[in-house]
Order: sequence, then C-alpha cells, then structure tokens
Amino acid sequence: MKFHPAHALRALGLAAALALPALGAAQAAEPPAAVYAYSTIDALLAGAYDGDLTIAELLRHGDFGIGTFNRLDGELVLLDGRAYHVHADDSVELAPASDRTPLAYVLPFRPAASLALDNIASLRDLEALLDARLGNLNLFHAVRIDGAFVDVSTRAIAPQTRPYKPLAEIVPTQSVFRFAATDGVMVGIRSPGFTKGVSVPGWHWHYLTADRKRGGHVLTLGVAKAVAQLAPVDRLEVQLPATEDFARADQTRDRKDELKKVEGAR
Repeated sequence: MKFHPAHALRALGLAAALALPALGAAQAAEPPAAVYAYSTIDALLAGAYDGDLTIAELLRHGDFGIGTFNRLDGELVLLDGRAYHVHADDSVELAPASDRTPLAYVLPFRPAASLALDNIASLRDLEALLDARLGNLNLFHAVRIDGAFVDVSTRAIAPQTRPYKPLAEIVPTQSVFRFAATDGVMVGIRSPGFTKGVSVPGWHWHYLTADRKRGGHVLTLGVAKAVAQLAPVDRLEVQLPATEDFARADQTRDRKDELKKVEGAR
C-alpha cells in the first residue's frame, strides 16, 4: 500500500479530536484546591455552637480537615474522606451523615512534598521545623503526619446545654487524654496571620490513633519517627451560617487572649 499524505493528516486529526475531550475532562474533574471554612473561630469563641451544615454537605468540600460538632460535642477529624467524632468519654466513632457542625475547615488533600521527622521533643519544635520548611507562610498549609508519637495529650469537650457560655469559660471542663507512646496520624491546618477572626492563625492540630479508637485536639506532643505530607493551598472559601446564634455572636471584639487560652499549652 502506498503512503498518502492525506491519509496521515486525517489520522492525526482524528487522534487530536479524541485526545482533546479526554484532557478537558481531566481538567474539569480536579478544580484548584481550596480551604472551605464553615463559620468563624470568633463566632465559636462567642458561643455559637449550633450550625446548619451537615457532615454529608461538609464532605462535598474535601476529604481532610478539622472542626467540631453541634453543641460543641467533641472534636471532628476528617481523614481519607471519613468524618470521625472524638467524644469527651475518650471514644471515637464515624459521624452519621446527618450530624451537623458549627465550625469546620476542610479541603481536598493533595500533598506536594513530604518530610521525614525524627526525635522532635515538642509540638512547638515541630511547628518551628515545619514553618522553616514551608517557606510562604501567607498561604494555607494542610499537613498530614503519620508515625510514632510520644507524650501526647489531647482534649475533647462534652456537649453543652443552653444558654451557652463563651468557649474560654468552658475549656476548664474539658476532658484531657494522655498517651505515653502511640502510633497515629496528625491532621493539621496552618492559617496565615491575616485570617484571624475567621480561623486560628498558625497551627491547629487534631489527632487519631492508628486504630482510629482515640484522639482529639492536640495540646502537647513529641515525635519519635514519622513522615509529614505537605499541601500548600492558595484559596479560601468561607460560608457563613444562616443561624440566629451566628447572627447574634459578637464578632467585633479582639478575642486573641481567649483563643490562646482555648488552644492550650504549647
């Protein structure tokens, strides 16, 4: 059979026509990652503990993140697309899709780099090491750390009853859990300083043991040996609750001292 240029052109055109839709579909399937914030940290500090967002709706915005549940009932850890509820009695369960949250920060986790961690004495030291590695601290950063940890303390708060008190007044009643040595995973989000009021400036960490049976909001921790996966994020989407609690929350005050008390020892 003789080669004919017209046949080659038609073949190339067909190949291009088949390839372009596939490329477009791939691009459409993975939009840029964004941190999705439901409500604000200042509203929670003021006592807005009931939201109107379900866990099912929250999961549409990401597979990784942190938050709490209505009535300030424990801690929310979103990992691998599953929403874990850490209770104040030191138990953990998968949250029903119908549960609701008053505050959460979630995103699709797409790590861009990894970092080996060895013999880190404290949470403060870990955060300093990560800050030096991340570079641009005016971005959001999501970090997942899997490994062996020591001297871990976490907390969860029992469900509240109305009339709700400000969060700083409730923290002394929190349940604190301690782990001398444990394998597990840290779920962390670092927010830029200019997001104060909306999120916790700097680091905010939640923890789950490897068996997913214990965890909570991290107060103290050391790292024996672990691997961190780092995901910078340059977009923020904020959804404000359509609730009376949120509408009445005083968000004009500077609550940095309250936040420091709530975040716990470093």
